[in-house]
Amino acid sequence: MATEAAIASSSSVSEEELTLTVKWSGKEYTVQVCGDDTVGELKRRICEVTNVLPKRQKLLYPKVGSKLSDDSFLLSQVPLKSSLKMTMVGTVEDEILIDQVDAPEIIDDFDFEKEELVGSQFVDIKDKWVNKKKLRRRISHYKIKLLNPCREGKKLLVLDIDYTLFDHRSIAENPLELMRPYLHEFLTAAYAEYDIIIWSATGMKWVKLKMGQLGVLNNPNYKITALLDHLAMITVQSESGGVYDCKPLGLIWANFPEFYNSKNTIMFDDLRRNFVMNPQNGLAIRPFKKAHANSGSDQELVKLTQYLLAIADLSDLSALNHRDWERFAEKDNAKRRRHT
Repeated sequence: MATEAAIASSSSVSEEELTLTVKWSGKEYTVQVCGDDTVGELKRRICEVTNVLPKRQKLLYPKVGSKLSDDSFLLSQVPLKSSLKMTMVGTVEDEILIDQVDAPEIIDDFDFEKEELVGSQFVDIKDKWVNKKKLRRRISHYKIKLLNPCREGKKLLVLDIDYTLFDHRSIAENPLELMRPYLHEFLTAAYAEYDIIIWSATGMKWVKLKMGQLGVLNNPNYKITALLDHLAMITVQSESGGVYDCKPLGLIWANFPEFYNSKNTIMFDDLRRNFVMNPQNGLAIRPFKKAHANSGSDQELVKLTQYLLAIADLSDLSALNHRDWERFAEKDNAKRRRHT
């Protein structure tokens, strides 16, 4: 009985909605979070109202010590109480490119083969009630702005930017030098069968700037349906792997249910953890790094173009094992050669 009471109490604290007041630059801002949100999620909410990127924020509240400096801490563990006031120190980034270079390298050590043990059952991260609840909250708060209309009958391709389409770490006088080879050819071919959404873990200003510099937003041969940024992401919890930021495709599906769903969507990202909420829809692309040395040999987008076109007529993309995408594309090419 005591154990059950403790679990119920913990669940109540996690579900409790908190209204916090944040002081910054002489003004006060109100944000709403829940106990099962992380400090990183709190920083995202603060970013929405102040435009100060989470990585540039320092939260000050004397009663909780250094816990607010650890983005993985749950707010229920800090703990914070509703209506409290804290101070945020941080600067709005004007020089977006500097911010990207300063960002720490993310090593993707996530493995979907490791399932989560909850009680006596194995439960995927995507099926955890706390993560489903976070997705519902994100759906209610984040609205996707269309750049171009969704097209009936088209599948959906969701693309990351950093290390997927662009080498954001290398330095060049012209950003085009850091663009992944065959990017425009890839997008042109994909657009025939897929609507295209760009989803980056960075700020929207940087997303628009970089896509504009690469000529992606005004290319006459294809159109981008929408741009999403880090504010559309959620932080998910796993029993053994800690806390991860990820890109839940359910957010897109909920916004455009008449066009997109789990059966007609595929996501390319160099970080496998980014599609942890939708593992059957994600394809881990090889990261494009050291552009100056590798631009002449990188063929990833050429091969992925073949794969996208090979699966375009299938009724359920989530039924595929996207880890075997290269083998699938090779078999499809062999079949086409036999019929020519």
